[in-house]
Amino acid sequence: MLRTVIACAALGAISFAGSASAAVMVLGEGPARACYEAARADRGDRDALHDCDVALQGPITPSDRVATRINRGIIYVNRRQANLALADFDEAIRLAPTRGEAHVNRGAALMLNGDYQGAIESINEGIALDTNEVHKAYFNRAIAHEELGQLRAAYEDYQQAASLAPEWQSPRMELARFTVRRRDD
Repeated sequence: MLRTVIACAALGAISFAGSASAAVMVLGEGPARACYEAARADRGDRDALHDCDVALQGPITPSDRVATRINRGIIYVNRRQANLALADFDEAIRLAPTRGEAHVNRGAALMLNGDYQGAIESINEGIALDTNEVHKAYFNRAIAHEELGQLRAAYEDYQQAASLAPEWQSPRMELARFTVRRRDD
């Protein structure tokens, strides 16, 4: 009988999950928009956080408030401040439970805390809710699967991310670490 075996190089080559965050567009201008731009650019500096904080203190639409919570959470992920990120993602989920990006990015924050199974569950929820940048969800879920030693699932998720975003190099770089071969049992 033939079986497919998937192996990969050392886990140390895995990209940081925060680089695959799904920023959420805001309709307004000013600090909320600046917060979005910072999250989209994967920034984690104090100015980015300041813009988000100012936006959340001011009068913004409920939709922009949720988006700004998600975007500030992404900035916290980029700063590797998982607990602050989780607080923002949890608040965004409380305010808008069907917002897929909040669940997907919550998964990235859970990975920072080493909760890979929880990350997979959160990302699965985000995928089911139809997130804007689903290729990033598959990429992050692949990282979590790989960290748990679930190499076939990781490989399949990297493939899905590469298929959904052919111009994005990160999934292809991760796939290059894998060897797929058939063996007899």
